[in-house]
Amino acid sequence: MAQLVSPSILSADFLNLQKDIEMLNESQADWFHIDVMDGVFVPNITFGFPIIKQIRKIATKPLDVHLMIVNPERYLKSFMDAGADVLTVHIEACPHLHRTIQEIKDLGMKAGVAVNPHTSIVQLEEILDFADMILLMSVNPGFGGQKFITSTIEKIEKLKAMIVEKNAETIIQLDGGVDIHNAADIVAAGVDCLVAGSAVFSADNPLIAIEQLKKA
Repeated sequence: MAQLVSPSILSADFLNLQKDIEMLNESQADWFHIDVMDGVFVPNITFGFPIIKQIRKIATKPLDVHLMIVNPERYLKSFMDAGADVLTVHIEACPHLHRTIQEIKDLGMKAGVAVNPHTSIVQLEEILDFADMILLMSVNPGFGGQKFITSTIEKIEKLKAMIVEKNAETIIQLDGGVDIHNAADIVAAGVDCLVAGSAVFSADNPLIAIEQLKKA
């Protein structure tokens, strides 16, 4: 069973965002996944502090904020002030990753490290004892609704083995192309937290879709 489900707000209805937030409050979802993109690190631009602050006002569950931006270390406190509970930065964007992780933790947030599909998980070995979560991207970041990269399953298994070998408590989150058809295989490979956008918000009944992901 998936330990956590974190629906991605990127796929929500922004003309009726409050309605979707309240729906997630009532659902079996564990977190709100919030993708922040700057148009530099990834080709898309999404939203920043004002939207997160508004979500925080009515969300009754932790905000899981995924930064797809350059120089994320400049904004750590600002995201904490906006309401982030979990803050994830990309290994590809952080030249001093250990320091950034420590700063996130010192601010009272859980620290996540995201890895693009092309990046080897070997680069994570030295920070597994420090990060609270590793976010494996199973699509190239920037846009929702992409197809799951099937080779990610092997990457999950390798990362899980690394975590077990180190006896670390780091959890694995997976983002990109997750749906009810592949969720069971993803969880079986070792993922603790499923991020799902289109699979939830495009479903006929998002509450049932979340429930199915929880049972994967």
